[in-house]
Amino acid sequence: MTNIEYLTSYVNRFVESIKQAGIRHIVMCPGSRSTPLAYAFAKSEGFAFYRQIDERSAGFFALGIAKAKKEPVVLLCTSGTAAANFFPAIVEAFYARVPLLVVTADRPHELREVGAPQAIDQIHLFGKHVKWTVDFPIPEDNFESLAFMERHIHRAVSTSKTLPMGPVHINMPFREPLLLNMEQSLPITEVQVSEVGQLVPSAQFVEWYKDILSHEEKGIFIVGDSIHSIDGFWNFARTVKWPILVDPLSNLRASVPEDCLDLCIDQYDAILKNELFQQIAVPNVVIRFGAQPVSKPLTLFLKAHKPNVYIAVDESPIFRDSLHMVTHHVQVGAASLWTPIKDKEISSYTSDWSRANEIATKHIRTYMETEEDEGALAGTLFQALPNGADLFASSSMPIRDVDTFFNKTRKDVHIYANRGTNGIDGVVSTALGVQAATNRPGYLLIGDLAFLHDVNGLIVSRFQKTNITIVIMNNDGGGIFSYLPQSTETNYFEHLFGTPTGLKFSHIAAMYDAQYDAVNTKEAFQQVLLQPKTKDIRIIEVFTNRQVNTETHRKLWANISKELDGTWKV
Repeated sequence: MTNIEYLTSYVNRFVESIKQAGIRHIVMCPGSRSTPLAYAFAKSEGFAFYRQIDERSAGFFALGIAKAKKEPVVLLCTSGTAAANFFPAIVEAFYARVPLLVVTADRPHELREVGAPQAIDQIHLFGKHVKWTVDFPIPEDNFESLAFMERHIHRAVSTSKTLPMGPVHINMPFREPLLLNMEQSLPITEVQVSEVGQLVPSAQFVEWYKDILSHEEKGIFIVGDSIHSIDGFWNFARTVKWPILVDPLSNLRASVPEDCLDLCIDQYDAILKNELFQQIAVPNVVIRFGAQPVSKPLTLFLKAHKPNVYIAVDESPIFRDSLHMVTHHVQVGAASLWTPIKDKEISSYTSDWSRANEIATKHIRTYMETEEDEGALAGTLFQALPNGADLFASSSMPIRDVDTFFNKTRKDVHIYANRGTNGIDGVVSTALGVQAATNRPGYLLIGDLAFLHDVNGLIVSRFQKTNITIVIMNNDGGGIFSYLPQSTETNYFEHLFGTPTGLKFSHIAAMYDAQYDAVNTKEAFQQVLLQPKTKDIRIIEVFTNRQVNTETHRKLWANISKELDGTWKV
């Protein structure tokens, strides 16, 4: 067998093993050393094949696909710093529990640590931010090497899919020549794929758990991100009739059944700013499914009023308990504890939560009608979202505005964000990845600084069709910092935290042939949202004022708190 023949056999076997393992989405960055794999994937049928020339953006694009699909995505690049540029997306994937199969081509062993070009130490490159890593053997005419490679692909895929899901890393060295025999094919022996089982609670725990659900009136459910499926939740919740504090990333604020609307508490962030209501709302039991929600008032409320029983339901043995108050960590899939109980009556405790939520919702609707700040503008976008759309929210102010202004709805709208590490890098690319995976109309709400962090993400639109509307809230700087204590140091705040750039994005839109509008008022924004989308990418730049935004938000919270004070007396 010649070099080309066994290299071709090797990469053909690799690609077919990937296909047998059920992976269908490939994100590839061009480069010389990864040539054999790029050609092998390109000529193989059955894959959705995406290209992105910027590795940093490619990592987040693959993250978006995997986040939406909840299945591993291959992320492929050449050797050297190309691989290092995947790191931010891999870190996010690890903490957000998103499955990625990161494949990095490498120089052969004899070219490592001898000054060869484009050669860095890629062994364990991503450290503890991947679930598993393996350095593959050099392609050769050897059955054992092929068998090793084939079985380790299945191990990698199984590891990435095992809960908690996450990224794995395969490093693949290649010697030159790197070309393949494009006509050569290889029959593949069927391989037994690992079966990933399900964790279930013990019978003893289930008996105790159902007893609490049946007899405790002062209990709340908290549902955060990282729930793999919400099917069956409302059938369960409507029998328990506890207040359900739903983080927007739980996707329980959309498609809410009519008879569960009163149980769905979407304004907990606003009402828990009120000290009087906090006293009324103190729970005896908290059951949390998924990650802790975005809301800081909720975090402070739980910390100040520690419940007697706090159950965290999580598929991982890692304790997501930054408040150090969880009394029972239950390592199972959330849906395994969504078993309906004997139907109960709604308690006065649940009614109080519902009443407070109605008060906050009333003020928020009035606010969206009368104010012109970022919150009102974000609410305008949320109301205009069509049924069957996806919304991606950047970290910083956008996700907080989603928490406040995305009200529960009967519409089918899915919400996504990168909250594994809460960064503002890679947001454009992740949103484009989500849209590519779902093939639904995509909307991205993002600030000007986060958009600047990932302008290169738009490159992917030059290689495949997309359908996304990007709404940039341009307040000329870091709006979130205006709410934080550092904003009180006025001498240095703008220089160090506000960081105004004075940039506008019309030329970026023109470079990518995007449909572009710039608006300064809510009325203009409403009119633009009514206009048809005519291009793959639409950019709407909304100019706002950071100081006005901060002042009006605080005014809203004060008005809600005032009515809550007048509704209850302790």
